[in-house]
Amino acid sequence: MNHQDLLEQAIAELELKTDGHHGVWNLRDHLQWNVDLSAGIIVFTMPDNITVTCPVQVVGTFNTLDSTWLWGWNHPSVPTALGAHAQCVHDYGVQENIAEYTTLQIETTEDKCWEYTALACKLGEAQGGYRGPSGPTLVFMTFGKPSISKD
Repeated sequence: MNHQDLLEQAIAELELKTDGHHGVWNLRDHLQWNVDLSAGIIVFTMPDNITVTCPVQVVGTFNTLDSTWLWGWNHPSVPTALGAHAQCVHDYGVQENIAEYTTLQIETTEDKCWEYTALACKLGEAQGGYRGPSGPTLVFMTFGKPSISKD
């Protein structure tokens, strides 16, 4: 499969996965999120006391002040194990000679960050992707199988 076809497939799959999660536990709606990097989990909390906990990977971070992306495969704030899905994109970039996947920090757009996340989700066989704000930085993540509970 050529790169453009793979990327389009990854984007379409992420959209379907996001729609599915939204249908089951309102992924797109008013939720709080928190990542515990030492435990490797993301916790989503909804206003109706529903909590969703998932294994998490950090694809990268997007600095909205200077439009730079820093990959999770060698991010100073990301434990190596939590950069595995980003590493899949890096390895694919090496194989296909795609510099934006193998250059640690690049200038880009938020839309491209979603593309990177979709590709990481596909290559890492994740259940979904999420973007959470942390000050002026947007953290792009993939997540594994959700565990849903109600308090």
